[in-house]
Amino acid sequence: MNTPKLETARLILRKFTEADIEALYLLLRDEEVNKFLPWYPMKNIEEIKKFYEERYAAKYAQPQAYAYAICLKSNNDSIGYINIEMEESHDFGYGLHKEFWHKGIVTEAGEILIQQVKRDGISYITATHDVNNPHSGRVMQKLGMKYCYSYEEHWQPKNFPVVFRMYQLNFNEDDTFVYKKYWNMYHNHFVENL
Repeated sequence: MNTPKLETARLILRKFTEADIEALYLLLRDEEVNKFLPWYPMKNIEEIKKFYEERYAAKYAQPQAYAYAICLKSNNDSIGYINIEMEESHDFGYGLHKEFWHKGIVTEAGEILIQQVKRDGISYITATHDVNNPHSGRVMQKLGMKYCYSYEEHWQPKNFPVVFRMYQLNFNEDDTFVYKKYWNMYHNHFVENL
């Protein structure tokens, strides 16, 4: 199974390859794109090659991985990424070139990816967003994810406090289950009235 290719009306979700290094560099060097991501903008191709090896090539060696390049069907070029981690949180994450923001691309890619992980027997996914990045929260809502709680984390490697909102989508009958790791881990946690 590993990482099956997925398609929507406009998009192909496929594995990253070494041929995508330049596209990843253009995405991950952009300061605005990386403002809310858990790493600093990449400075050179060598950093991107290391990032590719650790975040993609290593995952593709695992029995199951949901780490995709988001590509337009018209040319199969990578315009972003979308993934669901295989750790306990099943964390859902994404990033997209600025020129493709606000066009429903991440929502479209997210819908097909969620269908796949549900078919594969994953029982839930989570996602978090910085309170200063409400657009990301709207994507989570459009995908059917429900707000559960907020928590303050001293965010690394960027080394400043961030309030995150945690969303979750359950795929089994128990719609009451909430992944509480972040709630338990961080002293300053609370439920907002959104």
